[in-house]
Amino acid sequence: MPRVKRGVSATKRRHNVLKATSGFRFGRSTKERQAREGLLHAGRYSFDHRKNKKGDFRRLWQIQIGAAVKPLGYSYSKFMGALKKKGSELDRKVLAELAQSEPEVFAAIVKEVF
Repeated sequence: MPRVKRGVSATKRRHNVLKATSGFRFGRSTKERQAREGLLHAGRYSFDHRKNKKGDFRRLWQIQIGAAVKPLGYSYSKFMGALKKKGSELDRKVLAELAQSEPEVFAAIVKEVF
């Protein structure tokens, strides 16, 4: 069986790790050990934060809707409660978009609900 020299594959692996960590700060972009650890943490954070992003957007939409109904004399919770009682199919994402881009349409929806 022929002998396998592993220099090329090892160099390629190190090169790929360092290429993936370009832009990281301090030794994490230049030192192999720190770069590998940085990549592991980055992967963990990206997985976790993909889940967190959904809650972040929901909170943002709640704030936007609340800010839009406040001048009309209602609170967010009262508006959402009335909307649910009415059986509306509009979700928070659509309502927040309407409140931002089409305020008169949003105001009409609020008047319809109450």
